[in-house]
Amino acid sequence: MQTNETDGSTQHFGDMPATAPAERPLGRAIKRGMLNRCPACGTGKLFRSYVKPVDHCAACGEDYTHQRADDLPPYLVITIVGHIVVGGYMATDLIWPLSTWQHLAIWTPITLILSLLLLQPIKGGAIGLQWALKMHGFGDKREEAEESPAYGDRTA
Repeated sequence: MQTNETDGSTQHFGDMPATAPAERPLGRAIKRGMLNRCPACGTGKLFRSYVKPVDHCAACGEDYTHQRADDLPPYLVITIVGHIVVGGYMATDLIWPLSTWQHLAIWTPITLILSLLLLQPIKGGAIGLQWALKMHGFGDKREEAEESPAYGDRTA
């Protein structure tokens, strides 16, 4: 039984204490991840090297060993950089007709630099997305136990 301090009403929750689940705003988690910070606390570093996430947040202890960003960050980087480079190529070709080698000299370095600059922030955003949506082990341990079926209950 729990009493509300503002109006004095009482709520019954059985044996479970009335604890509100931790708030995980999606936008804030993605923004923190893109800034290479822990999506949970916003202060710990998310990466120990270029795209290798830390095992645990140094500030809050959030576990990142189970995150699975895998193919989403490179896919998003290819999509973003491809649109920028192809659009830029087409715009420049309309204004200044250049030879093929000149276009390669311009757009190849731009493609490589943009790809390398975007990969780490986008991977951080993907980790933040997974954390906010409680994907791949980022959920509360109690919630995961209640939602997942017991493996020993299979009948053949």
